[in-house]
Amino acid sequence: MVRMITVKKKVILACTECLSRNYQSNKNTASTERLELNKFCKRCNKHTRHRETK
Repeated sequence: MVRMITVKKKVILACTECLSRNYQSNKNTASTERLELNKFCKRCNKHTRHRETK
């Protein structure tokens, strides 16, 4: 039995409206597109889209 090792990359998520960097997450390295999640932004005080930064 062969197990494949999946490598995760640590990424920082920034709010698309105010550009504050609020969250950290893990991402699979095989994925090429940027990670986008709906999260609560403390600065905007509402749920906004957070995108992976470079």
